[in-house]
Amino acid sequence: MAILVTGATGNVGRLVVDELLRAAAPYVRALTVNPTRAALPQGVDVAKGYVGRPESLDGVFDGIDTVYLAPVPAVAREVAVLARDAGVSRFVTLTGGPGTEWHGIEADVEASGLDCTHLEPGEFMANATIFAEQIRTTGRVLGAYPTAANAPVALEDIAAVAARTLLDDSHTGRTYELTGPESLTHPRIVHEIGRALGRDVPFVEVPRGEAETVLADAMGEYGGWYLDGRAALVDHPQVPTTAVGVVLGRPATTFAQWADANVDLFR
Repeated sequence: MAILVTGATGNVGRLVVDELLRAAAPYVRALTVNPTRAALPQGVDVAKGYVGRPESLDGVFDGIDTVYLAPVPAVAREVAVLARDAGVSRFVTLTGGPGTEWHGIEADVEASGLDCTHLEPGEFMANATIFAEQIRTTGRVLGAYPTAANAPVALEDIAAVAARTLLDDSHTGRTYELTGPESLTHPRIVHEIGRALGRDVPFVEVPRGEAETVLADAMGEYGGWYLDGRAALVDHPQVPTTAVGVVLGRPATTFAQWADANVDLFR
């Protein structure tokens, strides 16, 4: 089986490469804009290109059976047709649930007639780093919507699920909503970061406008969009799924485990 990982230096794609190598995948090709700077591991066939520029993909799909597709909605349909015409038989896509800007990738890829597995992760645990500067400089976190709750998922779990589904075609035709094992509020998340640091880190509720101003340092123009999502979670908290455990045969990573492993990001 020959597998192509697009977006191979992205926050998920790079981990997918590692997971495939750990699983002794027979052939892995990694697509990246700058092969030299990417410094991908030995044993990986590195190809130059960017999935968001289909004109750069000439020859990239040759000899490939299965593709991990990084989420670039604008070109998903075109890329799927190029892959199909080159002999690719199956895609594993990283998308988003209904209502997100990435969800349309699923229908676009399916329109090509390719077999598909779709992965719909929720918020990444790594997004908690938006609080890192506040924690480092003030020892607290200012935010809004303290009762909003969702079930963030570890990037490592997403990558492990992607690798498993790339290597096992029994997942064809399935869509997996990937979450962590617990629905958590921001005060709880901040508490766990403080626990990992060995000190109390309070979450202080502030008005929406002030929270958006604070987030601007970490998220720029996306701070308001992020807070809109938090507001929706007040009345409709995300319910954790069991998909990570079902696919991997092990429990999903808890936020406490993630905080312990990444505590240096907040020091």
